[in-house]
Amino acid sequence: MKVAPKVILLFRDSSGFGTAIFEALQPNPNSNFQKRQESLDLSLERYGIKDQKVSVEIVHFLDGSNQVSVLLLENYEPPTLACALNEVLSMLVGDGSSNMPTIVAPFLVADTKLKMENRTSLGVDNISVYGLQVGASSGLTKALVTNLRSPPPSLQIFHEQLACLLQLVRVLNLPTLVIIGRKGRKLHRKTSEEELEVIHEIGQHLASFSSLNFSAEKIAWDATKSSRETQEPWRALYG
Repeated sequence: MKVAPKVILLFRDSSGFGTAIFEALQPNPNSNFQKRQESLDLSLERYGIKDQKVSVEIVHFLDGSNQVSVLLLENYEPPTLACALNEVLSMLVGDGSSNMPTIVAPFLVADTKLKMENRTSLGVDNISVYGLQVGASSGLTKALVTNLRSPPPSLQIFHEQLACLLQLVRVLNLPTLVIIGRKGRKLHRKTSEEELEVIHEIGQHLASFSSLNFSAEKIAWDATKSSRETQEPWRALYG
């Protein structure tokens, strides 16, 4: 499958973050973007998984000079997660030519799943959103990462989807920018208010990357659902 030179990769996570971003990214009213939607089912038989496929919902925004594809990947648990994500990323790599797309992948991560070497939370600073450039470098990732604070070099990530993505894009050498939004950082703020602020900040960075409009009014955020995020202990599957 052919995708645009710019790709936004989202997960249909249990908190609803990926779906919210997917629905909020729309063409600017005065743009010439043409919107085309499709869905994709990829086989996992080469990994020995015969009873499950990778489901991806895709929206392409196309015009003469600027093109972007937004992918929403279904939520999978390990070990299927690694197989499903590798299949999608391998599809994006294609024949390995110089025309590989630039990927931006946003995540909303609980502050407790972002740790430093001394095992203390990153909540000691006031940064809500970090940018992490991974894989091959591109002009697009360089331009966007300049507007984001880099996480500390000692950062440890205890979030399975994010950790798996980081490992795979390094191996495939895909030009990728990961945007990490932190939730649960401001203990004196209401959860829904804080999370919406972080989502809106991430949305603005995605709009800058894609030349799309981030329609904040389309965000319907359920803070109660978000707070029920799976609390399983970290399973060190990705090194």
